[in-house]
This record gives sequence, C-alpha cells and structure tokens, in this order.
Amino acid sequence: MLNGYGSTILDGAWLTLQLALSSIAVAIFLGLLGAAFRLSPIKWLALLGEAYATVIRGIPDLVLILLIFYGGQDIVNRVAPLLGYNDYIDINPFIAGVGTMGFIFGAYLSETFRGAFMAIPKGQAEAGAAYGMSNLQVFFRILVPQMIRFAIPGFTNNWLVLTKATALISVVGLQDMMFKAKNAADATREPFTFYLAVAGLYLVLTSVSLLALRFLEKRYSVGTKAADL
Repeated sequence: MLNGYGSTILDGAWLTLQLALSSIAVAIFLGLLGAAFRLSPIKWLALLGEAYATVIRGIPDLVLILLIFYGGQDIVNRVAPLLGYNDYIDINPFIAGVGTMGFIFGAYLSETFRGAFMAIPKGQAEAGAAYGMSNLQVFFRILVPQMIRFAIPGFTNNWLVLTKATALISVVGLQDMMFKAKNAADATREPFTFYLAVAGLYLVLTSVSLLALRFLEKRYSVGTKAADL
C-alpha cells in the first residue's frame, strides 16, 4: 500500500515522537520558569515573564521556527569567529527543533502553570510554613502536587497542539514523518496515500496521549471531590 515506504514513515514517526517528548520537557522547564517570573513580586522579573508569554504567543509558530532556526544559526556563525572558531557551524535540525518548539510552547505553558498556581488557596502555603517547612519544601510538597491537578487540562491541550505542530519542523530539514512522507509522495506521485498515512499516525499519537493524560487527571483528582464537600 505504501510502495515500500512504510518502514521509512515509521522511522520518521519515531523521530517525531522523540521531538515531541524532548520539546515538551524543555517547554515544561521554561513554562515553570516563566510562571515563576510572572508571579514574582520583583517587578522587572514579572515584566520579563509577561513579555515572553505575550510576544511568543502573538507570533505564528512557523514564523518563529524560521526566525529562530535561521536567525539563530546566523548569530552563532557571527559570534563563533569572535571566540576563535572560524569553521561554519551547521546547527543540527533536531536540536534546533527541540529548542524552538520548547521555547514556543514554554510561553503557552507559563500561562497554564501561572493559572494553576493562582488557583491554589494561599492558606496552603501559609499552613506549610506554620508547620516549619522551608520554602522549597512548601513548593515541592504542597504547591506542586496541587498545581499539577489544576494544570493537567491546559497541559493536555498544549501537548496535543505541540505534537501536531512538530510537522512544521520538517521545513528546516528534520527528517520526521512529515518530511519522509513528502519525499515518498514526490517519488511515487501519490501524495494522498502518504499524507493520509501520516494523518493516521498523528491521530494515533494524540489519541493515546489523550487517554494517558485523562488517566493522570483522574489519578490526581482522587479524593478532591470528597475534600471539597
């Protein structure tokens, strides 16, 4: 059915999954950092966090991908000679893709995490401090577990969007399943067949993710209804 390109498409699907998982790891880190900045009492940190979230969310993903990939590569090759390195540096498309997608979706997750932290009653942190917990203990033992419960719905949406947006990285030469599907379609002149196969693989990936995240949401919601009552 796929004219011998099935294994090639599956290899690309595995690379796509690696890209998505690596990117969400970077996005989670930047999202937490961005949320911390936006909630900070230090004004310039709060403004920096707001600027990051506002600017990145206001520019199309494809424009940012091209801007960061090509612009970043140009900056690196301008700075390298100043540091004594005169050879041309070609940034790995996978590393560039992970950094770019993580940077973009870190802005979206910063809003998700900020809202989740704000949904936690202030008395929770105060109670932890009253029991003699340090700030780090209060953060990791009290705030983070509750934040996760509030953040999962928004996180789920961002993960699904990020997973689908990985298809855009093929424009910078990453040989993901979209890139390989295009090559196969050009070689066989059967674009519908290969793009339909890729659509099916994305649907499988997002459906499995949705089931897993719904299970996680239920897991973190255990006992909360009874506590609310």
